[in-house]
Amino acid sequence: MTRSALAGGARLVQYRSKTMNEELRREQARALAHLCRRFDVPLLINDHIDLALEVGADGVHLGREDAPISQARLKLGHEKIIGISCYNELESAIEAECNGADYVAFGAFFSSVTKPDTVPASVDLLQQGNLEIRIPIVAIGGINSDNALVLISAGADAVAVSNALFGARDIRSEAAKFSGLFKRQSFHPSLSRTRQ
Repeated sequence: MTRSALAGGARLVQYRSKTMNEELRREQARALAHLCRRFDVPLLINDHIDLALEVGADGVHLGREDAPISQARLKLGHEKIIGISCYNELESAIEAECNGADYVAFGAFFSSVTKPDTVPASVDLLQQGNLEIRIPIVAIGGINSDNALVLISAGADAVAVSNALFGARDIRSEAAKFSGLFKRQSFHPSLSRTRQ
């Protein structure tokens, strides 16, 4: 499935596993790291800094309950990507940027099967975020190829998708559809730490 998404133009992969045992998590992360390297696409590991280091991932994505940015940066170094979930809180995004995050994620913008209990975020938050912060902004939560353009037009530099992509009949075509929504050729926060 991930191979099809990459072949269709996915520009970043985040491995998120909250419930799997450690051995299986390690095995899957290693396989994804190998696959992403073949496609020259960054792999981020959700929550697990040590796992990211172990498999040679390109960075981590951290939430409210995870390690602080300073601890992640100390372990990962300055070359790795650190993304931060900011939910619907602009102040958290401003703080994350000040603390050295490479990108921030806002959401959920729409009802999400993956995270049904999230607090909703508004499109206005993206617009305000573009005025207040300079690092890339990722929109998350219930995004599909029909509603993504609203978020991109409001200032999202990238969209994070799960069910809309991996639940599609043709994952590769769906990934290409998402990729086609962006004017820029790549979203790679480690290469472009501040928006133009």
